[in-house]
Amino acid sequence: MSGPILIFDSGVGGLSVVAAILKRLPEAALCYACDNAMLPYGTKPDDWLVARILDVCQAAVAASQASALVVACNTASTLALEALRARLAIPVIGTVPAIKPAAAASRSGHLALLATSATVHRPYTRRLIEDFAGDSRVVRLAADPLVGQAERLLAGDPVDERVIADCLAPLWEDPALDTVVLGCTHFPLLARALAEAAPRPITWVDSGDAIARRLAQVVAPLPRAEGAGSEGHRAAWVTAPNASLTAVLAGYGFAVPERLTVLTTAFEA
Repeated sequence: MSGPILIFDSGVGGLSVVAAILKRLPEAALCYACDNAMLPYGTKPDDWLVARILDVCQAAVAASQASALVVACNTASTLALEALRARLAIPVIGTVPAIKPAAAASRSGHLALLATSATVHRPYTRRLIEDFAGDSRVVRLAADPLVGQAERLLAGDPVDERVIADCLAPLWEDPALDTVVLGCTHFPLLARALAEAAPRPITWVDSGDAIARRLAQVVAPLPRAEGAGSEGHRAAWVTAPNASLTAVLAGYGFAVPERLTVLTTAFEA
């Protein structure tokens, strides 16, 4: 059997992509790696991030013997996708904000991109909006605190409703806004809390299913897992031991994660 599909993120956000992949491709062999030692990515300098992402992904691919890499992180994808494809000898599938389907879904033509600061301000993101939502009004809103809220939720802690409300408040200044792009893979994990915080029905659009469809196109035949879906049959790696993260990963069928050694120069704020 060929190697598994490696899902990579800075933290647990990639698990929303794991869920989407398993919904569409339930027997796919998956493994997971996250750079939790350097979470969050969205606040780090670009040059340092590119080097870090390359080093972590290369180490994780070597450890897992993966047959393909899914970069389940908008920040990493909009910044380092081409560099990863140049360095790695396996297919690399990225994650980008779902601007195109959101523009198609909006009835009013008023939509928003909710993402980290890094993704919101990336030139790649501006091009996506120009190319696929040029006739729409698109608000770009940075909501970095939501990353921490998603991490808290999966660790079993309650979300802070005030933090969520404050992050979303600028959206409601436009009464015609009807569609929001969740431009960070952490954010779909907060789907219920986000919907509850909205003052009216909103269409929330994320990239999970599109990634699963693309994966099936790029990696054929897909590697199949033995005992897919049963706890402990999927390997995982982290860059810093964390008991709460171990429990979260177990909930998605991953074994106790191994420590991934990465030699990137330490980040200094």
